[in-house]
Amino acid sequence: MATTTEQATRTASTRTTPITPSFFKAMFAVVQKDLAAELRSRELLSAMLVFSMLVILIFNFALELEPDIRRKVTAGVLWATFAFAGTLGLNRSMAIEKDRGCMDGLLLAPVDRAAIYFGKVISNLAFMLIVEAIVLPMYGVLYGVNLFQPGLLGVILLGSIGYSSVGTLISTMTVQTRTRDVLLPILLFPIIIPVLLASVKASGGILSGAEFSEILTPLNLLIVYDVIFIAIAFMVFDFVVEE
Repeated sequence: MATTTEQATRTASTRTTPITPSFFKAMFAVVQKDLAAELRSRELLSAMLVFSMLVILIFNFALELEPDIRRKVTAGVLWATFAFAGTLGLNRSMAIEKDRGCMDGLLLAPVDRAAIYFGKVISNLAFMLIVEAIVLPMYGVLYGVNLFQPGLLGVILLGSIGYSSVGTLISTMTVQTRTRDVLLPILLFPIIIPVLLASVKASGGILSGAEFSEILTPLNLLIVYDVIFIAIAFMVFDFVVEE
């Protein structure tokens, strides 16, 4: 009990400390490390891209539908692709940190652990956005749909932020287990369902030319979800990595 109380007190005192320039310096150092490591190995992005392209091609040949119906299923196909590729990327990202011993080094660094969390979120988000930037034109060519619409790109950004913020926290929890490859999607998908449903609804509304009032509700849900879960992860990440 005393140990738990001490941890809670230490975490609370850490969270009340103002975010200083050193916080951002540590955060961007984590991002720079991840991007530099991926630039050398290219194993994470290549796996995500190959998987995404395979999913798009399978859906393209499986759904031999009329052009109008294809436009209606575009949002669902896109977010199914992003979700599966994002889960693969999250799993590999944290597994690489664990296998190489980098996570232990990060935790021993004299920085706020929230900076480590936000650094990992930004790097995972960057990987997702790179994959999405390649998948969108490929999907548009195969399905004959113009996906480069400002509203749709904004929804994709909001959905990717929510997915990366929650996924980074859950993958940090599961990376210590032997069944991390199976456990991550089991824990992640039930929590991430509101983001996926809101993203599909908002994306479908934009592609179908719906009124803004019809898209406002899922957009608000996405924003609220992102804010709430980023705040929750910010508060509990210290406990997660200590366990």
